[in-house]
Amino acid sequence: MSSPRAVRKDALKPLWRAAALLRVITWLFAAGVVLAHAGEYASTVLAWVTIGAMACWTVATSVYYLRRSKVALWFTLLDLGVCCGVMCVSRLVLTHDQLTVQVVPLVPTVWVTAVVAVGAVRSGMIGGTVFGTVIAAFNYGVRGYFDTDLTRDFVLLVGVGFVVGLASTTSKQSAERLAMAMRAEAATAERERLARTIHDSVLQVLARVRKRGRELGGEAAELAELAGTQEVALRALVAAAPLESTANGQADLRPRIQVLATDRYQVAVPATPVLVPECAAAELAYLVREALENVDRHAGDDARAWVLVEDLGDEVVVSVRDDGVGIAAGRLDDAEAQGRLGVARSIRGRVAELGGTATLETGPGLGTEWEVRVPMRGRNCG
Repeated sequence: MSSPRAVRKDALKPLWRAAALLRVITWLFAAGVVLAHAGEYASTVLAWVTIGAMACWTVATSVYYLRRSKVALWFTLLDLGVCCGVMCVSRLVLTHDQLTVQVVPLVPTVWVTAVVAVGAVRSGMIGGTVFGTVIAAFNYGVRGYFDTDLTRDFVLLVGVGFVVGLASTTSKQSAERLAMAMRAEAATAERERLARTIHDSVLQVLARVRKRGRELGGEAAELAELAGTQEVALRALVAAAPLESTANGQADLRPRIQVLATDRYQVAVPATPVLVPECAAAELAYLVREALENVDRHAGDDARAWVLVEDLGDEVVVSVRDDGVGIAAGRLDDAEAQGRLGVARSIRGRVAELGGTATLETGPGLGTEWEVRVPMRGRNCG
């Protein structure tokens, strides 16, 4: 797979090739026009010299545009100047009647449209429109009058510049989105690799120390609590590492939740990315960690927990359920009345800021279940 840098670099190559091909084709047309009117010009020799110069410039510009990874603005302006100069030479080649009455094509004829495409590819819609306007203005100036045909040429030149510029801008944006997606994919893969490594080594040891220490009791129980604290902290650190968001500020929620899985905590997520606003992904991961830490503190030593992430299209649902001792009726209300807001108030407050809802189901001996629903396009985090 190509690197993100290569993707951005190659985004405009097809357009540059098209501009070079357009220049060659239009040069052939211009040469044919000169051949057809060779005996009618005021200076046939100058006409052929001009065609020869155009051929040389066609080769030079094609080589430059196709080989350079970044086209300099000064060179495109030079290209524009050369095309305008060639148009001005037509006043020396064509007779007055050919310019004003017979309306014989200028020596470069449609060859100058290639520079409009060049400006559009290099500088987008603005560049294409400006280059098209300049060429059209010189067309008016060389002819020395205005009419419907010249105005039609003006509209076509500006229109071509705008459309090609739009295509160039779209290609750049698409390439940037693809490059960003590739970076995010690489970051996610690396993060998941590190998470698996930590899970299979450090976290497993800490979990074993915590479990065995609680079984032994005494000073070992104190070590078990310290091991449990460090396990939670390390898991939170891995889960909180920033993930690269997409171009529209979204992030895949799954890696942030998957890293929280342990022998006690099982995590189930969809097979496809769950894209939510980046801030919402961080908040939801924090809420799940809070709920799991609450299980660790209060649900009992043998309690297990299950985390489920569901993508319903218009909203994402995150459920955290445990089989612990549960919460007695009125206990949360009593804690709030005493000024101890606790995890329940914290979860509800954070979910409300995301424009979602949080539902708690619990009871003595029934375990605890949180169900958090957040809109896919929820309110922005502050």
